[in-house]
Order: sequence, then C-alpha cells, then structure tokens
Amino acid sequence: MVDAIEGVPGRYWQLLDDGRIQCDVCPRECKLKDGQRGLCFVRARKGDEVVLTTYGRSSGFCIDPIEKKPLNHFLPGTPILSFGTAGCNLTCKFCQNWDISKSREMDRLMDQAPPEIIAVAAERTGCRSVAYTYNDPVIFLEYAVDVAAACRGHGIKNVAVTAGYIKEGAREEFFGAMDAANVDLKGFTKGFYKSLCTADLAPVLDTLIYLKQETDVWFEITTLLIPDENDSEGEIEEMTQWVVENLGTDVPMHFTAFHPDYRMTDKSNTSAETLIRAWQIARKNGVRYAYTGNIHHKETGSTYCHGCGLRLIGRDWHLLDEWNLTQSGMCSRCGEPCAGIFEDKPGDWGRKRMPVRLKEFAEQFATQPDARPGGRGLA
Repeated sequence: MVDAIEGVPGRYWQLLDDGRIQCDVCPRECKLKDGQRGLCFVRARKGDEVVLTTYGRSSGFCIDPIEKKPLNHFLPGTPILSFGTAGCNLTCKFCQNWDISKSREMDRLMDQAPPEIIAVAAERTGCRSVAYTYNDPVIFLEYAVDVAAACRGHGIKNVAVTAGYIKEGAREEFFGAMDAANVDLKGFTKGFYKSLCTADLAPVLDTLIYLKQETDVWFEITTLLIPDENDSEGEIEEMTQWVVENLGTDVPMHFTAFHPDYRMTDKSNTSAETLIRAWQIARKNGVRYAYTGNIHHKETGSTYCHGCGLRLIGRDWHLLDEWNLTQSGMCSRCGEPCAGIFEDKPGDWGRKRMPVRLKEFAEQFATQPDARPGGRGLA
C-alpha cells in the first residue's frame, strides 16, 4: 500500500530512464517510485516530482547561546533562535539528537512555522541569528532557503549546523542563503563514515573546500571524538594537517565529548584528556583556533591571539568571561586581527536556553504586524 504523501514541490531531482525519480539534494541519490520516501524520510516522490513533506513544520524552537552551535567566532555572546524539523540523510549510530533526526513521526512536528513568522520571532526576541539545527537542514533545503530570505529581510543572520552531505547545485543554493555554518567532520577515514554513518567522507571534504574557496560563509568545524573509533592521535594528526593545508590556519576546529546514546551505548564518555590531546595536536599542526567542547576547561575553550598569545576571549563552556578584542576585531595588545565576525562588544546572553512557542508570535503578528522588537520577555 502506498503511503499518502503531502508536501510542497522540491528542487534538485531528475527522471530516470527506468521511470524512477532520482533525488539530487545529497550524494545518496535516492531513486524513488511513486509514494516512496528517501532515506531522509522527508523528501518523497509524489507523482512525477519530489516533494518536501516537512515544509513549514518544526519540532520546536529554542533560544540558545551562539556558542552552543558551536560557533566561537561569529557574533560571540549573542542569542540565536534554533529550530529543526525531522529526519536526516545520515544514519549515525552515535547520533546525539536521534529523537528528532531519526523521527518517523510527523506528529512530532509541533509548531506551524511559516518563514515570515520565524523571522519575526527572532527579531522580537532580540536574536541576532537563526540556526537551522537539531536535524540536518540540507534535507529541508527549500524551507531553509525561504526562512533565510525572510530573516535577511529583518536583518537576521542565518546559521546552518550541518554534516555537509550535499551535492553540487543544491550546495550552491543552500549555502548561498547562509551567513555562517558549523560543519560536522565526523571522522577522517572512509571506514568510519561507511560503518557508522553509511556515508562517504569525500563529499564532506568537497563541501568544506567549496565553503572556503567559493563562498563568504563563515564556518567552523566540529568533530565528536568517540573512544576507539575516531580519536587516535594518527587520525587527528591527519585531519588537522588536511584542514591547514586545504582550508588554512584560521578555520576554527572544535573537538567535543561523546556520551553513549542511540545505537552506541557500549562506549564510554570521551575523557577530558582525549579532548585536550586533540587540541594540542591541532595547535601543533598550525590550527590557530582549536577548542574543546562539552567540558569545563577554560584554557582549551578560549581564543588566543596568534601574534602575542594574549587570551582574546575567555570561555567556560558557553559563558564568556574575558574580552580583549578592539572594536575592529584586533588583539588589544599587539593589533593582530582575529579571524571571525565580531562586533564592538560581545553579547551578554550567557548560557541560557529558552524554549519559544511560535504560535504566540503568529498571533501577535496577525494583530500587530508593524510592532517593533519587544525584547526577550516575549518568549
């Protein structure tokens, strides 16, 4: 029996000679008969086209610190309105957001979330940017692009939190709508991607090179270090050397701690020592801005001047407690520039997480479409 498929028309697909339709958003190239869904679950064939079944629906909204994405060099200290939908185009056994990304329940998508209302909610809660996160926004490309356009109309920046598993063409449109990105580089071997994500490493590396060479998107890289899977000194050596040789010294790298979850509960938590060792290797190999994540360790969570060594931004987890940048983003002691997107002073959002119900903003917008931002209390 064919499932009932509803959704808005998608882009990036082609009709094959055998009558199937190939989805060309990501390297999986799912080949679909009528009524079939792709591996991501949210892109499906309906008649002679591919539709996106989650357009305008979200699994929830929350205001986070920008450092939680994690982005350490993009508007530090500011609040970011975060949301996702359902599904994913990877099958990571270690997924930390599996209840959302692996969801096959459309009822989980609680909030009706038109693009304009998301932009209004961000503006009226004082958020500087919107994050497409929790599940990979690549799979809801058309929705993300429309939300991004609405946000730019309100002066709101757009941030993608993604695994970078996307094809050329779709990649250009998607990142053309973004101002910043954090890309999960999940490991640095073909075997890791194949066995734990049923994916390939090469397209992710292509995305990183594309971002560096072809766009103005500010991006940072995150690797979740999993004991005995991708945390060897040799692999971290190779990964960090590749980053410096292909992306340069200024792309920040985050090494974050794994905790047992989803289909990988037999592993232990990543030790602080492992993260600190990765930080040391990255710094040794020329990465100017390396960080540890999911641990309290100010030394490896802070930003330093590559000229004189001054601590430019002090961080304890997501909390900023030191700021030594000039108004033009330079070291206050020696004048060397710090790579990133900075303002005259950091935000003061801190570590807070604040859930947001979009329905309130939809109702308010219907009655007060021209109201000015009302501050954080609206949420």
